[in-house]
Amino acid sequence: MQNAEHLQGLYVLTNEHLQAPDQLLPAVAAAIAGGCRIVQYRDKTSSDILRAQQARQLQALCRDTKTLLIINDDIRLARECRAHGLHLGKDDADIQTARKQLGNDCIIGVSCYNDISLALTAEKAGADYVAFGSFYKSGIKPDAVQAELDMLTSARKKLRIPIVAIGGISAENAPQLISAGADMLAVISAVFAQTNIEASARELSDLFISSR
Repeated sequence: MQNAEHLQGLYVLTNEHLQAPDQLLPAVAAAIAGGCRIVQYRDKTSSDILRAQQARQLQALCRDTKTLLIINDDIRLARECRAHGLHLGKDDADIQTARKQLGNDCIIGVSCYNDISLALTAEKAGADYVAFGSFYKSGIKPDAVQAELDMLTSARKKLRIPIVAIGGISAENAPQLISAGADMLAVISAVFAQTNIEASARELSDLFISSR
């Protein structure tokens, strides 16, 4: 998969409750300016028309900035906006269906919560990355399944594909996730709920430089 080498670093997820529709694009542009390498467009409540419009705008921004755009859960939207990839949760389509509709070059990521066996199954089925979490209490998903650092360390030894850590991540707790084996840190509030989005993204992005 041609984009696999870019699956490292800061991975931001959009949230329709943190920015007004006309502020989404500037917010994501600021995160990219701060070093974000992957953007996931996630919107569960807006109209199909608005979601299609925003996805197209984000695709153009990500194309121009050489940033990966991942669509959450929506195969049709990912195909129509020509996103780089799709992220699947436990109640979404299976990997084979997504791959058949989106092609071999599409990045497919899978949420595996705190279950390494799910991740191994996803890897075998052709996933390009897996995500574990929530590692810390999340204001966005307060009832999310909790994952432990030692599970992340174990997963790093067993998996060949990149790993995303998600859930309550901040600049203070992020270093231990990177040390435990996370290739990417997926954040929402730590970037998009901050007054200075670019600076907040830069603080997290720089952790990957200092860890090398």
